Amino acid sequence: MKAGFISLGCSKNLVDTEIMLGELKNHGIELINNPAEADILIVNTCAFIQSAKEESITTVLNMADYKESGRCRSLIVAGCLGQRYKQELLDELPEADAILGTGAWGRIMEAVEETLKGHRVVLAGEDDTLYDAKTPRIRTTPDYTAYVKIAEGCDNRCAFCAIPQIRGKFRSRKIEDICAEVEQLTENGVREVVFIAQDSTNYGRDIYNRPALAELLREVVKVPKLKWVRTLYCYPKFFTDELIDVYATEPKVCKYVDLPLQHAHNSVLKSMHRPDTQEQMITLIKKLRERIPGVTIRSTFIVGFPGETDAQYQTLRNFLIEQRLDKVGVFTYSREEDTPAYNMENQISEEVMQERYHDLMSVQSKISEEVNQSFEGKVIEVLVEGRDEEQPNIAVGRSYREAPEVDGQVYIEGDTTSKPGDVIKVKVLQGFTYDVVGEPVKE
Repeated sequence: MKAGFISLGCSKNLVDTEIMLGELKNHGIELINNPAEADILIVNTCAFIQSAKEESITTVLNMADYKESGRCRSLIVAGCLGQRYKQELLDELPEADAILGTGAWGRIMEAVEETLKGHRVVLAGEDDTLYDAKTPRIRTTPDYTAYVKIAEGCDNRCAFCAIPQIRGKFRSRKIEDICAEVEQLTENGVREVVFIAQDSTNYGRDIYNRPALAELLREVVKVPKLKWVRTLYCYPKFFTDELIDVYATEPKVCKYVDLPLQHAHNSVLKSMHRPDTQEQMITLIKKLRERIPGVTIRSTFIVGFPGETDAQYQTLRNFLIEQRLDKVGVFTYSREEDTPAYNMENQISEEVMQERYHDLMSVQSKISEEVNQSFEGKVIEVLVEGRDEEQPNIAVGRSYREAPEVDGQVYIEGDTTSKPGDVIKVKVLQGFTYDVVGEPVKE
């Protein structure tokens, strides 16, 4: 039997995909890239915002074509869309043979076996499953980088977000288990580990009764072959002084703080059910910059949240101008059913949202370019990822300042020898909006 897999959405979903791949391989199923040759096709879907749901449905329908033109006998819809819309998907998508929820990755073989017998099944519902270091997994990321999910679920109740309903309550893995997984990964060539969760700074509060990300980082840097550990999705509420000290003092901890702030006007933040105020954000950003030399701060913001006035948008705009964050992602509000914001009054028109989106991106692109230009002449360590397709004498990689997939890259001119996974010193020559250009430093 042969299986093809498509993984959509975030890196947390990708880890689920890699675990399902491990389960399939352990049961003797061959994994292939060509969907036309697959007996089983699995789409791990995203349901975070409307555009992601549409992409998921389109992908499922495209894969369904291989029931006619290929060998497909089983089409399985897995992940967030399956968890959120369970029975509706089975009823309205006759092409789908099984619906597999987010916590049901361990039942992927059950789904395969049932569908190959001609049964249509839903395997979704409340599930507190966590993977561990012993769980079979086939990584789809490059050899030198791996995502490690340190927790699952979310206890925040942001007014715009359906993730808690999809992924369940927040639950952390144990420090020893995470470190065991990182040790295994580095023994297999991984240099950079990226910690992910829905709310990484909340890590440990459910099992240790305290925020424990600082403790986890202190333990994981003891893994001998680990070069970098990077943490994404760090909510500001539990970014403690202890955690700041770890970022400042541990060389293996990337001085890269991913801080999803979402807005900067206190009334909008309150409507969003966010626990922070603008004043608290400014205090934290100042503290991070004072105590972590060279820190890179990334954030995300939503424009067009219901009721956002022109004046409130201007507050957000001014906040970005004043705080000069290194990297920023901007999203237009997506109206999601079963969230508090769905029925809020004064929904913003798509036209106004787009205007604010493009304006804010324009403001931030200038700031990002100036920040990158400020690195000209400095020497940074770069993890090499490959070569420029058109100019093979230019290597491409990332420094501590760039997370995989979401940020820009470092282009290294005149580098003909470095290989993917090498970490080399690079002198920055030019900074642009998203990328920087440099040259190797001769040792």
